[in-house]
Amino acid sequence: MSRLGKKPVAVPGGVKVNLADGMITIEGPLGKLEYRPPSGIAVAHDEENQQIVVSALDQERQTRAFHGLVRSLVRNMIVGVTQGYEKKLELQGVGYIAAIQGSQLQLRVGLANELHKEIPPGLTVTCPDQQHVLVKGIDKQQVTQFAAEVRALRKAEPYKGKGIRYDGEAVRRKQGKVMAK
Repeated sequence: MSRLGKKPVAVPGGVKVNLADGMITIEGPLGKLEYRPPSGIAVAHDEENQQIVVSALDQERQTRAFHGLVRSLVRNMIVGVTQGYEKKLELQGVGYIAAIQGSQLQLRVGLANELHKEIPPGLTVTCPDQQHVLVKGIDKQQVTQFAAEVRALRKAEPYKGKGIRYDGEAVRRKQGKVMAK
């Protein structure tokens, strides 16, 4: 049985939890998120203790695998509607810049053409300066997925370190060609 799945998830004040038709709806000050857990997983809301309890209905391999996952997803939903999530990206390289144009993120990252990435609804993407991109939202999966897609457009290369990286990410550098003696 999952150790993590057994732990109850605390529900802070100001967060409404609704369990109806097998759907979990969590609403907080920043927004509303919904999730349908897989069959074999039961989710109960204990209003007296202000917590959500996730339990496995049987001991099948698939159910045990989903037990801790569902608990983590519910916790991420609660954190998302109360605090939100953010990912910071930084562009490193001569002439590498980012800008927001309408609902698109424009990137100039050393390629012949400017790259355009459509910003999905539900996310707030800002550029505090030309070398940084800030992705904010209430859905952790959506925030990290968009940040990963932007990073994949031009990953930091190991020789000069140029490219798009997460803020604070260490890029492992390689030594270039060495002249023979």
